[in-house]
Amino acid sequence: MLLSIYRTVLIYFIVLLVVRLMGKREIGQLSPFDFVVAIIIAELAAIPMESTSIPLWRGIIPLVTLGILEVVLSFLALHSPFLRRLLDGEPQVVIRNGRIIKDELRRARYNLNDLLAQLREKGIVNVGDVEFGVLETSGKLSVIPKSQKRPVTPEDLGLPTSYEGLPAVLVMDGQVLKDNLRLVGLDEAWLREHLAAAGLEPERVFLATLGTDGRLFINEEE
Repeated sequence: MLLSIYRTVLIYFIVLLVVRLMGKREIGQLSPFDFVVAIIIAELAAIPMESTSIPLWRGIIPLVTLGILEVVLSFLALHSPFLRRLLDGEPQVVIRNGRIIKDELRRARYNLNDLLAQLREKGIVNVGDVEFGVLETSGKLSVIPKSQKRPVTPEDLGLPTSYEGLPAVLVMDGQVLKDNLRLVGLDEAWLREHLAAAGLEPERVFLATLGTDGRLFINEEE
């Protein structure tokens, strides 16, 4: 039993390392090539975990080889449009100027029910409101509404806006993030002073963030 646990833990960390080496793109979206690699990794990882009679190296070497192959091909694809098309395919325009392109749906083997479902997920119920609908290589539908159907922005109304940026996280789960404090030009004394004004210590704070407008948001531990 201990041997099985040891092999499982070891294979788990090796698979985790391989997936990390493959890059964040593999997690965020799966192209056909990525999908095949994920299936093979799952199968290769399961074999040495299920059968203790199989030497570990017979499971580890194929996993590492597959990871290296994926990294090399991904690197080559950065500089080769042909290889990108071969591995990932190409996006397909399935809606143009409010009209569904039937031939593209057929070529992608993408039915109307799937198309309408993904449009509803984007908050669009009328195909005529869509300027372009692009079926990406990951299988997701990107939608560009017609200009008359897009949400109104401050720019459309001629309203000036100030820079917002991202808030800096200063406390998370009761821990002061000193590096983030330094990035915004503050120190822990400043933070503790402002938390004390709210009757709190850092240990009692679930999340504290500082906006670019200088406002401190505090979410107390419950």
